[in-house]
Amino acid sequence: MTVPRIAVTAPADPDGAPLVVLGPSLGTSTILWEDVVPALAADYRVVAWDLPGHGASPVADEPFTVGELADAVAEHIRERGGRALYAGVSLGGAVGLELCLRHPELVDRAAIVASGAQLGDPAAWHERAAQARSQSTSSLIVGSAQRWFAPDSIARRPELTGRLLHALQDADDDSYARCCEALAAYDVRGRLAEVGSPVLAAWGEHDAVAPEAKALEIAEGVRDGRAVRIDGAAHLPPAEQREATARLLQEFFEGTSR
Repeated sequence: MTVPRIAVTAPADPDGAPLVVLGPSLGTSTILWEDVVPALAADYRVVAWDLPGHGASPVADEPFTVGELADAVAEHIRERGGRALYAGVSLGGAVGLELCLRHPELVDRAAIVASGAQLGDPAAWHERAAQARSQSTSSLIVGSAQRWFAPDSIARRPELTGRLLHALQDADDDSYARCCEALAAYDVRGRLAEVGSPVLAAWGEHDAVAPEAKALEIAEGVRDGRAVRIDGAAHLPPAEQREATARLLQEFFEGTSR
């Protein structure tokens, strides 16, 4: 099976700086990270990537796994020097764990945000895939808004949260469905002890998709992990609590020797 093609944007490129790679949540795009990028760009080369059929990425023309998404990200890391600091949300966080397992030589540190070593019920993922194909991603907007955002996030950030929901509406229906099917098959709980890179597992205070237990499972399962709560956020902390998320990543990434 071919590695899925993904699009990568490079907001900043300080000469000689360490590389930071930012991964998205299902249904979002690089918009998710745009308010965090300026805080990181002063010290790092920052790139963000889009899932197949989302944002600037081409549509998926065949099935793929979360591990194969990690392979695609690994290709981009190799093209940019061969090592990176990684942060990903939800599906992007799952890709981060797979990246640590499949390409450990490329990952200095990984922040797994609002994610888990396994996410959701496989049957529910297949049901959502079928809904996306039959009714389009527009049919998922109300439920996604309820899952994505803490009680006051939309009121505090109406423009950004609206753009994120539009990104979901604009996502390719079949590609979104293929992402759901990849998540249905994703489960690395039995392999967490193989992860040697330092890992930060962060969860949003109001996140029902990937609550505290998911973060603790990662932090306690990997060789070098810790878990941190992001207050006032649900499933999309970079958009909901940009300053807290940026500060958390800066502190975590600073542990890497320059």
